[in-house]
Amino acid sequence: MCGIIGYTGVKPVCPILLGGLRALEYRGYDSAGIALSGCTLATVKRAGRISVLEEALAAGAAGEKVESACCGIGHTRWATHGAPTDENAHPHATPRLALVHNGIIENDRALRRELEAAGYTFVSETDTESAAKLLDSIYGACGDPVAAMLGLDGRLSGAYALAVIFADRPHEIYAIRRDSPLIAAQSPDGVLLASDIPAILPYTRSYYRPDEGEVVRLRADGITFFDANGEKTHPLCTVNWDVEEAERGGYSHFMRKELGEAPEGVRRTLSPLIRDGLPHFGMPLLDDLHEKKGMRIVACGTAMHAGLIGRTYLERLARLPVAVEIASEFRYRDPIISADEPVLLLSQSGETADTLAALRLAKANGVPTAAIVNVIGSSVAREADAVMATHAGPEIAVASTKAYTTQAAMLALLAVSTAYARGLIDEQEARARTDALCRRLPEALEETIAREAELEAFAARLAEAEHVFYIGRGVDYDACVEGSLKLKEISYIHSEAYAAGELKHGTISLIEPGVPVLAVSTDPAVAAKVASNMREVRARGGEIIAFCTPATEADIAPNADFCMVLDENDTTLAPLCAVSALHLLAYHVARLRGCDIDKPRNLAKSVTVE
Repeated sequence: MCGIIGYTGVKPVCPILLGGLRALEYRGYDSAGIALSGCTLATVKRAGRISVLEEALAAGAAGEKVESACCGIGHTRWATHGAPTDENAHPHATPRLALVHNGIIENDRALRRELEAAGYTFVSETDTESAAKLLDSIYGACGDPVAAMLGLDGRLSGAYALAVIFADRPHEIYAIRRDSPLIAAQSPDGVLLASDIPAILPYTRSYYRPDEGEVVRLRADGITFFDANGEKTHPLCTVNWDVEEAERGGYSHFMRKELGEAPEGVRRTLSPLIRDGLPHFGMPLLDDLHEKKGMRIVACGTAMHAGLIGRTYLERLARLPVAVEIASEFRYRDPIISADEPVLLLSQSGETADTLAALRLAKANGVPTAAIVNVIGSSVAREADAVMATHAGPEIAVASTKAYTTQAAMLALLAVSTAYARGLIDEQEARARTDALCRRLPEALEETIAREAELEAFAARLAEAEHVFYIGRGVDYDACVEGSLKLKEISYIHSEAYAAGELKHGTISLIEPGVPVLAVSTDPAVAAKVASNMREVRARGGEIIAFCTPATEADIAPNADFCMVLDENDTTLAPLCAVSALHLLAYHVARLRGCDIDKPRNLAKSVTVE
């Protein structure tokens, strides 16, 4: 959540800070601010969009420093402690320093009481102001920025990435992180600090990712890392996508662009995992999964939904018992885990706080861990025992689409690999299933997206609804859970997904005349059962929009008011095509309702706090 940008070098800093904040808008925010370095500090911050901050700067809020400053830090805030107001916006400053912060300071109240007793006064409701004033106190006593930052880290509890400029250290930026992402990068004209890659892409594709608890010092001529033992070195990381991929490319919204990129994302993700026509992950933990008694998939939100569909693939095809856990529940319920049941973490960003904590819990208990992430240098990727990268490219829209599809496709390939190793399918079938995932699935997704006009027509029927329900069985219920989440995320329509067989156990009481119900049926084995559930809905006046395949059409189409027959019959591929259709449907519903599709209210792309 939130965004950090910093720069020091030879160029005017304001345009760089504002451009970086715009590049980080997708993370979600409700206020923005900057602080400029020099003999004195100039801080300007405003509640609202970045444009409000720009207007304040244009009106002279930072004085002459706007033109002359070549060093500064910026921040977009998503309110946690305190409402979105000018006072609560970052940076938070004292005469000695200005500080921006991503994360949560959990011992904020205790620190605030201590600092008030020492004579400090507070003007905001934020936890961040406590960190700023504690750092001010430490720095006032020692006068050494590195020692002060290391001392601050020892006093704070929680998750944080902090960037600081000191009044008596012009042209320098200091930073430290713990359980929150931060990168540093060198460009020809200076050095940059950011909370995520898109902010640095206009200047460089190479960056460093500091370890937790290290201090980063940025000067115009270079970047230095320190821990309690002195200077450290880090390998240089390289971004494998460019700034054009992080831009809309003529689309009205990032979400629509990213939906269209899912097929190529699947191709790029699965191709490196194929050797001689068969799956090959190249890591014992996954290639030897057939020897384990089970597995746990741990994730949050959309990634957890990819885990649900992956569980169905692994259990049906490989007969491997799989438990899917919500990361925030897994870490607190004292789970019974063992080395015979590896934990697989799914995360688009690789920085999701609860997922990272779940990984550490598993490792602390001696349980092998693997991760599927879209950011290979992320915290989850670095700490897991084995890592699989989804090559979906940058996903900017808050609502995840192509990351889900590539995660689910990789889990489907893992199911083929495990089933073949267990002798449950022969080589011919393993090759056929591998080819279907690598070649046919991207084509089928493209064919689904090409039928956008049909989905727009369905969207017109949903746009004015107050409640929408989704029903399906088995893998189609897994698809419904994800489709329902997308609709509520970006259109703000209340929606719920139900296992179709549960309708009579209470949920059918919610069906009233005219209420839209979306039914998904791609599995011929239960199509007749789903059709029976659809008839129950229609008998209560519900309006049914159905998604089926040629293999299930005879059961489903006669019982639907409107029906989209997907072109794919394969029971592994068809559910992913259905999810793609549901994603695109949600997009058009939100568009018709005039919603801010890429930046839905109250949500952020990377949830780096609990």
